[in-house]
Amino acid sequence: MSQSLSERYFTLIDQIVDKTLQGKIASTERVYIMLQRGIEKGTGEIWERCLSQRIEATKQELDKKLKAKRVLRALETIESQYNRWQKANQQQSAIDSATKQILDTATDNPLVTLIKIIDLNQKQPLNRDKLAQLAKKIQANTNNISDEKSKQNCQQVATGITNGLNSFTKLEDDLISWMYESGRSIGFAQEKPNPWRVWVKKIDAPLPKQLFQTLAEQKAIAELNKVTNNIELTGWIELAILLQYIQQGLVSWFDQQPYNAQFGKKLSYSTFLTFAAIWLELSQTFTTNNKFKEGCFQIVLQILRLFARRDDFPLYGGVFISFSGEYLQNTLEYLSEPLKQVEGTQEKARILTLLGYSQRILGQYAPAIKFHQEALEIARKAEDKACEIANLNHLSRSCVLQKNYEDAISYSQRALILARQGGYKLGETNALVNLGYSKVFSARQLGTMATDTYNEAINYLQQGVQLAEKTEDIQSQSLGCNSLGIAYVILAQPTSAIAYLEKGAKLAQIAQDIYLQGLSYTYLAEAYYSIEDRGKTIYYGTLAMYLLNQINSLEWRKSAGLMTIIRGQLGDTAFNSNLAQYRSNIIALIGVDGYDYFPKLIEEYLSE
Repeated sequence: MSQSLSERYFTLIDQIVDKTLQGKIASTERVYIMLQRGIEKGTGEIWERCLSQRIEATKQELDKKLKAKRVLRALETIESQYNRWQKANQQQSAIDSATKQILDTATDNPLVTLIKIIDLNQKQPLNRDKLAQLAKKIQANTNNISDEKSKQNCQQVATGITNGLNSFTKLEDDLISWMYESGRSIGFAQEKPNPWRVWVKKIDAPLPKQLFQTLAEQKAIAELNKVTNNIELTGWIELAILLQYIQQGLVSWFDQQPYNAQFGKKLSYSTFLTFAAIWLELSQTFTTNNKFKEGCFQIVLQILRLFARRDDFPLYGGVFISFSGEYLQNTLEYLSEPLKQVEGTQEKARILTLLGYSQRILGQYAPAIKFHQEALEIARKAEDKACEIANLNHLSRSCVLQKNYEDAISYSQRALILARQGGYKLGETNALVNLGYSKVFSARQLGTMATDTYNEAINYLQQGVQLAEKTEDIQSQSLGCNSLGIAYVILAQPTSAIAYLEKGAKLAQIAQDIYLQGLSYTYLAEAYYSIEDRGKTIYYGTLAMYLLNQINSLEWRKSAGLMTIIRGQLGDTAFNSNLAQYRSNIIALIGVDGYDYFPKLIEEYLSE
């Protein structure tokens, strides 16, 4: 009479335990091999139930039988090796499934199929070793394919995966070496590092090499149009694998930088958006091959989703620092295009939040509000409270810039209520700051800055700063100090304004928030101008102009206007003399190029 599966598994467990107690099993590897031979695929639930029963029964005998402890240790060894077997079995099943998917779509569009297979948003994406195994399995199956086109496509998929992995191996040692290039830095003082010109020397594959050379020279990817339309499937798959591992490696390295976690995170954010932008541009270069266009676009969506799912997604900040040496304002603008083709999801709401913030920085207030309103609606449906609160706060800030103070106060009040109800400290911090900020501007507009109104507004701002300090959120502290400083400028209290603005500027510099840093300098220039300190006015005005211009923020013109007034008051000689006194301080922050660029900015301002 044949045993049931449960009986067979109980027998196997008991055999392993007995042999372990007899000293006949010398290593855990032997246990693993016995499990490999004894457990049938697809029967894990039955096995787990049998093993669990044996473990529970043994635990109940710990106080009764002396050898129960030894039996339990043997059972725990079986459990750990089963977990190992299960993981390997799941990965093998994933490889088998992926192989079948490629074979099934070989005549249609295997590139899109492979892109879905390597999607990093999956719970257990295939690692490098498993991808190599996948390539071998696909190659092994090509002999069984009768259709010549399908056979050729499968061979190209296998070759593309292998080539992509090999290309990454060639440049892996130089993945971050470009950051230490002599004479360069990531700040404003010098030319930014350019990884593409380092990586282009490490690879031989035509498509990656041509793409990297184009990026190294900061040319438009569209110039590859004639070349890309002639690239075979192998080349596109190689590029997809290579870029994914470069992106993954950079993000992992940036995230692990303990000496400057905030800066590392911003470079991680920049990495996601830069690679999404590259794939989007590639998808837009095609005129003849829709299957490649579709594949590139699918990668864009995968990257955006992966970015939006991060726990530290920047709901209250923009991303302006790019390791490629360029700012991302244009990237962020056209990344709105793929979002139009995605249903309302939590990830979409978060990316829209980032787009809205970035549009606000660029002075595009109406588009910013539109982005935030759409994000707000989606976040509510997705029940993403943190994102909902963030967009209420962003709408409040945008309304202030449009001088719509009534709505600004309303949005910040709603954000404050929701944040306190749900315990969202970051949202509460920003809501307090925005509420106080909105009330200051509203009171100034109405011309009724009564003592009670003034005290209420300042109280909200101070609460926000204190809460930011408790949560150790540097960017929120900077926003709070910046807002308090601006409030005191408006209230004609320059001494108080200067103290908060200088603190806000230092915090913004630490947080690598260029916009807040530039904004703090803008109002510092105004504060010092009000107390007739022309040297400090020129110093801070110069820094504000340069930094805000670098991220294409229209607010650089505010300081440019003030600088023009002072130059008219002092005359060119006295103005230049005052500027020269702060030359070393200015160069320390924005470099010689930044200092020398100042006259060009003034000319640009005057020519408008």
